[in-house]
Formats: sequence, structure tokens, C-alpha cells
Amino acid sequence: MSSCKQLIQALEAGTYDSRLSALYALDGSQDSLSQARTRALQVARTFQEAFSPAEETPAALFSGPGRTEIGGNHTDHQRGRVLCGSVDLDMLACAAPNGSRVIRVHSEGYPTLEVDLTDLRPRPEDENTSAALVRGVAEGIARRGFQLGGFDACAVSTVLSGSGLSSSAAYEILIGNILNHFFCAGKLDPIELAKIGQYAENVHFGKLSGLMDQMGSSVGGAVAIDFGDPKDPVVRPAGYDFAQSGHALCIVDTGSDHSAKHLTEDYSDITREMRAVATLFGKEVLREVPEADFRAALPALRKECGDRAVLRALHFYEDDRRAAQEAEALERGDFNAFLALVNASGLSSALHLQNTWSTADPRQQAIPMVLALGRELLEGTGAIRVHGGGFAGTVQAFVPNEKLDAFRNGMEALLGPGMCHVLHIRSLGGCVVAE
Repeated sequence: MSSCKQLIQALEAGTYDSRLSALYALDGSQDSLSQARTRALQVARTFQEAFSPAEETPAALFSGPGRTEIGGNHTDHQRGRVLCGSVDLDMLACAAPNGSRVIRVHSEGYPTLEVDLTDLRPRPEDENTSAALVRGVAEGIARRGFQLGGFDACAVSTVLSGSGLSSSAAYEILIGNILNHFFCAGKLDPIELAKIGQYAENVHFGKLSGLMDQMGSSVGGAVAIDFGDPKDPVVRPAGYDFAQSGHALCIVDTGSDHSAKHLTEDYSDITREMRAVATLFGKEVLREVPEADFRAALPALRKECGDRAVLRALHFYEDDRRAAQEAEALERGDFNAFLALVNASGLSSALHLQNTWSTADPRQQAIPMVLALGRELLEGTGAIRVHGGGFAGTVQAFVPNEKLDAFRNGMEALLGPGMCHVLHIRSLGGCVVAE
């Protein structure tokens, strides 16, 4: 492994250009590669200035990408099926072991956080904080029998916080890859790192998320995932090159922050209500309840659980099926069928799942506003839907290339400059970028 000084020299010499191209320069332009190289060098130099590592200390660059949920909105926590992918927005860090029992992470724009590895128990006062995620990932790895040490890291991010691209999963996968590289000899595979990230989010951070966010960040590429067996999820490549679709993948930042603390209960309510329906059948999750049994019991379920819980369960069955159909449409190259399914998923999320705005703040309905304008701009083409957890945050759209300028201009006229992002699916998930 290289020292920080050697790492900087190699980046300057272009040694890692092919790797950076695979992660960030997905449009093939030299400008994109130059920007990626400059960013990597800035992170490494900032690390060197902040922590002054010894000459012999091994250093490396790590990436934890954001993820885009393509199909299966809120199906993962019920052991359903999803379609998701890693994107070219990520958290990038330069890190090195520090010989102590303390993890120190300096994230751009934030105070340096410190986590003591001698006590990895969950701390209620740290819920909804980055420290909880670091401690949770470290505990999850330590539970698997690895002896961990401290490290120093400087990190920057292009994954917008509260954007629906899952900045928390990107952070968990980033920290997991650093610990895996320096202290586990790389023995933890991407799926195991995803499970560790979910543990950190559920137990330490206090959010009852499923496993899709972490899998989408960790595995890489566009992948279809079946969570039927949570200990051994089935993961397979979607087998489609989105660059050849004639459509741009857009993520629209609605300007509403979906990481707001009061929204955690909104997300968790979806999980709780779906599980309440499953419990009436003596099951833990809806995947274990045959759909025919669910539909036959609708009158009784309405009385016991309330209409919202039943509608959310109905969404699960329909979107679980749609996620598999979307993957099949992509595999046979039928992009029009795929787009129709995406639109149907968006309608179900709005009407049945009810995660486009929060009842805690009914004046804020940025997602429905963007969906309404987006449909007008698309003029019956492409597809548009709520993205990720919902309630606030982002909207996803597949926009025909010839309509991209008009779509972006219309969205930014409503929301402001820089609020419509064109993303690419990258083939690599969480990884060591350079060492």
C-alpha cells in the first residue's frame, strides 16, 4: 500500500485515471475525468494537511456511492423485490490507520467526529447522527469477530443530504469499506457490508429501513434483488445499458429535506403498519402472507389495522410484482414496458403508499408539485415517480434525450438552479479507489 504522499504522486501521474473514469467519467469526456482527478487530489491533500500521517502509514482512497431506487418502493423491509443501482454521485474519503482505538472522520463542512472503539454500544443521544452510523458499522463488524483499530479520514460528498439518494447508506458503505480494507483483509463482501450498514441504521441511527439502500450502494451496477431470504438475498445484474435507452436518468431535488428528524417516524410508520397487517396472519412480514389470503381478509383488516395500513399493504403486493416485471422488461430490452411500470409504481406510491408528503406538515407538498409539473413537461413520454423513502426529498424521472433541456429548464424555473441532476448508473459499488 502507498503512503499518502505516494498516493498523491500516483494520482498526479494519472496512474488511477482508468479507475476514476469507471466511477465518475461515465459520459466519456476529458472534462469529467479531469474533475474526478482534481477532486481525488483535493481529498488526499486535505487529509495530509489535517492529520499529518507518518511517512510509513498506508493510506487509500475509498468511495461509497449514492443509490437510485429504480423499482420496488418500500418493498425491501417486507422481504420483497427491488431494482436499484449505484450512481456516479458518492462520498469519497482518504483514510489511514492511526494506531489508536479512535475513529476520526473530518467531513467537509462539518466538525471532526470521534468514535471510541472501546465502547460500541448504541447511544440514544446519538440517534440520527453520523456518529451513530460509524459506531454501528464498527459494532457490526466487531460482532463478526474482527479486531478493529482506529483510523483518520477526510471525506467529501456529492450525495445530497436528504436527497433520496441515501446519503446515510453511502456513508455506512464508505466506513465499512475503510474498516474492511485496513482491519479485515477485505474478507467482508459487498452483501455482508450492506447488512452491517442496515444494522447501523436500524439499531444505532434509529431508522427502520430495509436493506435496499445499502445493497444499492454496496453492490454496484443496476441489480435486481430478492430479499425473500434476508440471510441470503438473491442478487443478479439487470442486464441493461441505460446509456442506450435514449433517455436521461434525472433526479430532481424538490428543495424539501427528507432527512429532517420528524420524518423518521413517517418512514418507520410504513414499516410498522405493513408489519401490523402481517401480524394478523401470524407472520412477521407481508412477503410471508399469500396475496390471496390478504385480499380475502380485507374487511377484517380494515377494522383491525385501519385503511392506511391496508392500502400500504396493497402497494407492497403490487410494487413487489412490478419490480420483478421491470427487471424482466429491461432484460428483454423493452424500455417502453419498463417506463409504463415505473409510472404505475409512482401512482401506487402516491395513492396507496401515501409517501409523497407528510401529514405532520401539510403545507409542504413539494413532491406532488414537482410530479405535477414533471408530467406536463414530459407530455405523455418517459416516466416520473417519487424517489426513495419519500415524504420530502427527490423525484426520479426518465426523460427522453430530446426533451431533457426543456425538462431541466422547467424544473429549475420552479425550484432554482442546480436542482435537476442527470445521473449515470456506475458499475462499481462501494470500493477502494486507489491505494
